Amino acid sequence: MRRAQKQQAEELLRQMQEAQEQIKKFIEQGRTLSAAELLEECQNGGITIGTLIEKTEGDGHPAVLLLEEYCELAYQIHEKLVNGSGREINSNKISKLLRQKLIKVENSLKNDIHVRIEAVFLPYKASMWDSLESVWKAADADEYCDTYVIPIPYYDKNPDGSFQKMHDESSQYPAYVPVTKYDTFDFGEHRPDMVFIHNPYDNANFVTSVHPFFYSENLKKFTDCLVYIPYYATTGGMADGQSLCPAYLNADYIVIQSQKYRKFFDSRIPDDKFLALGSPKFDSVIHKCQNPPELPPEWKDKMTGRKVYFYNTSIGGMLANTDGFLQKMRYVFDTFRGRDDVCLLWRPHPLMDSSFDSMRRQYKAQYDALKREYAAHDIGILDETPDIENAIAVSDAYIGDSATSVTSLFGAAGKPLFILNNHINTLPEKDDWRGEWLLPQFDIWGNDKYMVTKNNQLWISENCDYHYKFYMDLGGGYSGGEYYLIAVEIGSRVYVLPRNARHILVIENQKLRRIDFREDYTRAGAFYDCYYNQKYIFLLPYRYPHLVRFDVETEQVSYLTGIGQVHVRNINGEWSRGGVAPYGNELAFASPADNQFLFVDMDTLRVRTLACNVKRYTGTLVAVPEHDNLWLLPMRGTTVTCWNPETGDVAEYSGVPQDFRSVRWPEEIECDEKPFGNISFSYEGGKETIVLSPCWGNMYLSLDRDSGTMEEWKIPIASAKRGKNGYFVSTYMGCFADMYAAQGKAHHLMWNDPDRKLYDVNIDTKEYKEISIEMDYDDLRSHMPGFAEVSEWMQYCLDESAFQTLGDFIGNRITGNQFDRERQAEIFGKINANTDGTCGRTVYHTVKKRLQERFYD
Repeated sequence: MRRAQKQQAEELLRQMQEAQEQIKKFIEQGRTLSAAELLEECQNGGITIGTLIEKTEGDGHPAVLLLEEYCELAYQIHEKLVNGSGREINSNKISKLLRQKLIKVENSLKNDIHVRIEAVFLPYKASMWDSLESVWKAADADEYCDTYVIPIPYYDKNPDGSFQKMHDESSQYPAYVPVTKYDTFDFGEHRPDMVFIHNPYDNANFVTSVHPFFYSENLKKFTDCLVYIPYYATTGGMADGQSLCPAYLNADYIVIQSQKYRKFFDSRIPDDKFLALGSPKFDSVIHKCQNPPELPPEWKDKMTGRKVYFYNTSIGGMLANTDGFLQKMRYVFDTFRGRDDVCLLWRPHPLMDSSFDSMRRQYKAQYDALKREYAAHDIGILDETPDIENAIAVSDAYIGDSATSVTSLFGAAGKPLFILNNHINTLPEKDDWRGEWLLPQFDIWGNDKYMVTKNNQLWISENCDYHYKFYMDLGGGYSGGEYYLIAVEIGSRVYVLPRNARHILVIENQKLRRIDFREDYTRAGAFYDCYYNQKYIFLLPYRYPHLVRFDVETEQVSYLTGIGQVHVRNINGEWSRGGVAPYGNELAFASPADNQFLFVDMDTLRVRTLACNVKRYTGTLVAVPEHDNLWLLPMRGTTVTCWNPETGDVAEYSGVPQDFRSVRWPEEIECDEKPFGNISFSYEGGKETIVLSPCWGNMYLSLDRDSGTMEEWKIPIASAKRGKNGYFVSTYMGCFADMYAAQGKAHHLMWNDPDRKLYDVNIDTKEYKEISIEMDYDDLRSHMPGFAEVSEWMQYCLDESAFQTLGDFIGNRITGNQFDRERQAEIFGKINANTDGTCGRTVYHTVKKRLQERFYD
């Protein structure tokens, strides 16, 4: 019997109890006909309940027999009343007899009839069924639960958001899963107790949409318990786009992998919605790796005697840099082509074709050609089956993108992960390692004695000549994640400042200590830069909720909230931040979207608001102080503004050369965004030189303050716009490295990003000399981490680099730590609340218990 049916029976019993009390009163008042009429109603109620029980529980149920006895007693009393012999009836005795019979019925209804639960599972992609399957299995094993698996149709979307072809994958589920067609199930009639979904987007996905009937808002009309289980698993982080989806607002419960992931969801979602029980996706992987499936014959021929590498191509990797993604595919195919000791098992994301059609249509032909070549040249196995766990179970290792749930499945399975860099599509040449490791964050005052490397190590140039050697590991246990931005020396101490860490490191006498911040911010991108003087260090927030000020003398940490409301904005779905500049004893924070500025007093942290009186201002990318002025380099357009915040005076300079262009990386699309990177001045020798360096622009420009003209300032060094290969990834030409130290002087440090070289340039005469930045190759190689815990957002793996090529991984020529299965299991166990393969069972029984508590306790 369903819960609603039992509630109906219980309600009828309650009405019958009330009627019996009234029957007693009627008899005492001598109103026997009224009492007889109520007895008829009680009989009818008993018949209705009995019919309902027989329909749901079958014939001969104890409760039905008791109801029959009750109805017989009611009939006998009724006959006495209508035949005029009611004066002989004792109302107390009759009431007691009826009550005793009804109590027996009530007890039988309570104890002999189990409520049957109806659980409906609504997958839309057969390949994502693994996120629901183990929950369904637990429900199906419950003798008091009726389950329905109803694959729901979905549509591909056109670029304008309209629907394309409808897909129904009902036929793609395993044979042991009984599938109900979506158009044969009446939700209004069934009103299921639980509905489980794994698509949270409703109409908010750019690539696909489930049928509108199955949007979460509509489903909630038919059930008291809507449960969202993510279709993905994670290795530690979550994308911004997952923080608030339509289904979260309508779901009663949201299953999360562990409690730490609550912080990634929007704070407006009530905490009691979250069930930190693990991910059901892991259950199937764990079980299938313990009991590998039988291989299809065509797979078996290619795998036998070979090590199998699972190649995952994700939508995120494709969208981030489509051209690089396609070149990477060819590089991977070429690496495996013709080898008889290894087998490549390529599994594209199930929505890859749809994503190309809707979001990268101009590249679809190239992708299709690569796909055909892969098959035609028999490079490996193309897996487009709906069951990813089978492929994981028969694979030996993972290669592919990092930002995909497949990495977490391999991590749980205890198999090594090799994370590809989609920019790399050639083997490294001599010194290509420089492209990856010479990425210094230059000191604004010109003191570049220390350099923080991307693997969280500190290197030192003892003679301040840019020749670096290893100094110390910065701790924390992570080999990547860009936790630190720069190390600055103030007095006798060195302060290592965070980019993604939530603390400052202090080094004194080669001893390291840590000063933690008050808020444990979990997302990447906490800080983007810093400003410091001899008194304070300011950490400039990107996604961190506060501006952080560190007092060098007292080591007190102060926080100022609200800077991001002006300074960091989400513009057309992308986070942008404005420029920052010291102005007297204040820091000026610019908006990236308009003419608003916040001026923060460095001592008191008091804030004042100003607006630059320029019409149609598009925001400030970079702000640079010059005397009483701030030079504002635009977020959009090519108009440079010189503004005096005290007087309000403004001078605007435009008219860039005709062949000046801004080019967005990596798409290489011409745009009007981020043309300039910074501006430098020289007043030596009685002349003024003003030079603008590019951000996305294609040239340096000189600016004449008096005439307002801008001309190309031809730099005396190489002028490549991009690096020579994927090891030298470069989004801009270069910049002036000593931003504040050299202002007003002729000599400036110029960083040429495409070839990772530093120059001392006289901007008046254009005389220059290279300043060689050196790191000892053997020293660097000896400090390569190898397999390690990379960050909070990417667990134990090996990253592709000039020191760790794909060929090295396949050939087991790994620099640094070798793969440690036990270490991997320990690390991945920290990010999943359930590691024994019973998550689905736990989810089902937890939801069932919550449901019972809501309606029966």
